[in-house]
Amino acid sequence: MEDTIAAISTIVGESALNVIKVSGKDSIEIVNKIFSGKDLSNVKSHTIHYGFIMDGNEKIDEVLVSIFKTPKTYTREDVVEINCHGGISITNKILEILLLNGCRMAEPGEFIKRAYLNGRINLVEAEAVSDLISAKTETARRIGIKGLTGESSKLIKDLREDLLSLIANIEVNIDYPEYEDAVVVTKDLIKEKISGMIYKLKEIISKSENQLLIKNGIKVSIVGKPNVGKSSLLNKFLNEEKAIVTDIEGTTRDIVEGSIILNGVEIKLIDTAGIRETDNIVEKIGVEKSYKAIDESDLTLFVLDNSRKLSKEDEEIFNNIKNKKVLIIVNKSDEKQELDLSKFKKFEIINTSTKTKDGIDSLKNKIIEMFNLGNLELNDYTYLSNSRQISILKESLNIANNILKKSEEEVDLLEIDIKILWEKLGEILGETYKDDLLDEIFSKFCLGK
Repeated sequence: MEDTIAAISTIVGESALNVIKVSGKDSIEIVNKIFSGKDLSNVKSHTIHYGFIMDGNEKIDEVLVSIFKTPKTYTREDVVEINCHGGISITNKILEILLLNGCRMAEPGEFIKRAYLNGRINLVEAEAVSDLISAKTETARRIGIKGLTGESSKLIKDLREDLLSLIANIEVNIDYPEYEDAVVVTKDLIKEKISGMIYKLKEIISKSENQLLIKNGIKVSIVGKPNVGKSSLLNKFLNEEKAIVTDIEGTTRDIVEGSIILNGVEIKLIDTAGIRETDNIVEKIGVEKSYKAIDESDLTLFVLDNSRKLSKEDEEIFNNIKNKKVLIIVNKSDEKQELDLSKFKKFEIINTSTKTKDGIDSLKNKIIEMFNLGNLELNDYTYLSNSRQISILKESLNIANNILKKSEEEVDLLEIDIKILWEKLGEILGETYKDDLLDEIFSKFCLGK
């Protein structure tokens, strides 16, 4: 991190302003070489200065330059932000001049990676920035801000502090047995502490998984045999003509997607191709995609035709999805009933008519109920909301369970596993990390972040 990096931090296009960010030990010196105005090497930190960006004797643009001196900066390095006029040509020209004068083009996410490596933020807070940028709903924004402000990190820090206190007392017991003020760590005490840790880990995992679902949105696949009204259901749910609807079986041969916001959460609806045996190669591909969509969904809407008897195709589809989270949608409820529903007594059933739009509100309310979206404003968003973080939590839970199983071993042997648990939890915050993991995480950010 000895070099100085630069990148455009705003979306390049026709706009009032664009921002080019520069970070590194030579950032002020480099910008000062191409700036006509005050001598930037002598100005105070957190100040803004008017002038021009120059290419030799040629004025390139009229700008405002913001100076931020280490350590109170985004990256804990000297940072300069050049506010120029919006426009592709102007912005790229200034970036080109910076690169010719000693800057290097920043890699994706490199600014925030430097903030992490320089100790300004931990890994949970860094990943929360990505959550905020990609947030599509108010709920997702709330989750992101909890991570960014360190409230989510505190959950893990508290667990690690409890473990560290236990480790420290074991060390004192071993090295200074004559020290009377130290807590005597017995096998029973370790068992009690680890049991409490397991309870806390399970609670955090459960609430974090729910939060991850809310943040990412709920995937709902609409499945059934051809011509039962899947595409019509999608259109009525979205209140727009998203999918083509005809009376011809097999009209939908590929995945059609749409989304709406329910109670602050994005509901991602997937209209699948009608599932049936077919020799048509295109339709076969569509059926394969349908089954893949089912596997990746949080909820499956199994659509049946009220005006037709249950068929072999219906039963085959049902047998493939019955162990998943399923809602039975009985469509065409305005027509004469021919459908025997006795097979589905254990499942929630919603009657709909895509001609009259009956049952659509009931369906939405049922989804709200199933995923507990009714009182989101009362939810505590101070949990983890990242697949990487939750995966490490589950690994930590396994380690804790193993310690509990071995709780009759000698205390000094149990301490080895307790240290492993402490280190594993540190991976969530980035206290311990591998370089390839960091590269993967920060590569998902845009260039100017």
